[in-house]
Amino acid sequence: MTASTHTNATRPVTLFTGQWADLPLETLAAKARDWGYDGLELASWGDHFDVERALTEDGYCEERRALLARHGLQVWAISNHLVGQAVCDRVDERHRGILPPRVWGDGDPAGVQARAAEEMMRTAQAAARLGVQVVTGFTGSSIWPLLYSFPPVPDAMLDAGFRDFADRWHPILDAFDAAGVRFALEVHPTEIAFDIATAERALQALGRREAFGFNYDPSHLGYQGVDYVGFIDAFGDRIYHAHMKDVWWSDVPKRSGTFGGHLPFGHPDRAWDFRSIGRGRIDFEAVVRALNRAGYAGPLSVEWEDPGMEREFGAREACAHIRRVNFAPSRMAFDAAFARE
Repeated sequence: MTASTHTNATRPVTLFTGQWADLPLETLAAKARDWGYDGLELASWGDHFDVERALTEDGYCEERRALLARHGLQVWAISNHLVGQAVCDRVDERHRGILPPRVWGDGDPAGVQARAAEEMMRTAQAAARLGVQVVTGFTGSSIWPLLYSFPPVPDAMLDAGFRDFADRWHPILDAFDAAGVRFALEVHPTEIAFDIATAERALQALGRREAFGFNYDPSHLGYQGVDYVGFIDAFGDRIYHAHMKDVWWSDVPKRSGTFGGHLPFGHPDRAWDFRSIGRGRIDFEAVVRALNRAGYAGPLSVEWEDPGMEREFGAREACAHIRRVNFAPSRMAFDAAFARE
């Protein structure tokens, strides 16, 4: 079933291109249509979407949309996870490999953070030029290294970390407001918000301003033991985008645990691993029912990751699986027909 023939009148099903940036966008778009997707969530790396070109080249955004349209695809969101990570992180050599040279510069951490913040502001402007209203991404976190509390972490250090996040992101969110675009943080380990408790605290730190919400992804919550359906119920009005990704975790003790034991994804001694949709432990029907309760009508964007599966097979299968559970909410009580006038 291709995007041009499906009849499901609920949310569009899209593919996040971040894990496919080795392919030219033209090539990936043709494949995505064949796999059954309605559109792409464009990553701001590879040749998929270039923030600088969007702001400096006349016709660039129109060309991106035209390319997608040739393959029967649309775009509802762009991603700039990699640059967003550097805004609040303790920047080190790891970031050189994920940042554009113009953001990395000489690698001085303070300069990298400042340039990353400026790039996120420009990303909001680029999104507006493309005609989308959501940018998904990361924030980074200065206090993620303090996750495990030994030596004991004073509350003041955590408070300072959330103030640092707010101080760095308020000016970025001002730019998002000016552009008419919203930022959707993917709640995720290593970010300022990685579960329900920290998501609430992040909102409080920003004064609950509307420019900031969440890119919901159940896979990052499930293996932690976080109520991934309860997250939707808690923050339904702040879910600005949704990633569909599955994860498996073991009920049998393993040689590593939640922290991964410094083992690579796919290692047999890991206690959890990302899986292709339908092959992990996420209950996607429960997720869709909760999104229906929340009134979420945006894309269900497949972020495909599975270290043990050929990715094109997985991308096609994942699209079909999400389509099967992507049903619209009821507009009437099922027993209303029994009532007499």
